Amino acid sequence: MGSYDRKAVATLALSATGLVGIATYEGYSSVAYNDGAGVQTLGFGSTRGADGSPVQPGERTTPARALRQLKADADATERALVRCLGPVALAQPEWDAYVSLAYNIGVGAFCRSTLVKKLKQTPPDYAGACRELLRWDKAAGLRLAGLTKRRQAEYALCSKAGA
Repeated sequence: MGSYDRKAVATLALSATGLVGIATYEGYSSVAYNDGAGVQTLGFGSTRGADGSPVQPGERTTPARALRQLKADADATERALVRCLGPVALAQPEWDAYVSLAYNIGVGAFCRSTLVKKLKQTPPDYAGACRELLRWDKAAGLRLAGLTKRRQAEYALCSKAGA
């Protein structure tokens, strides 16, 4: 457990470590693929192109374009989380972990989650919210080892902030 100050989420930004973590867990593909849940995905987990249109089967990208898209997608995820969480205060490791989760599961699912309810209660249940990360290790109803590993890493990051 570390000693991290919690700040309003509107003042936080995904750290370089957080962005690299997302890229690492998403992996890179230069050619669009079906993500297993029926969604065409490209680059570092992007489901939409720079113009906002859905990724198409067979679409291609370069590492440079994929990195730009990852940053744009992460920025959009952060903006949506600021709206979703409102005045909640978080520490940097918590923010990085939650942005990673939301990037992976989608902002809508994140904002409707028990995790967010735990953060918005008075007082916030920070430890309980971190534990909620571990529940998101399934795709199409099946537990996936890669998601379990990612969630455990996000949980470890989130837990650094202390309760």
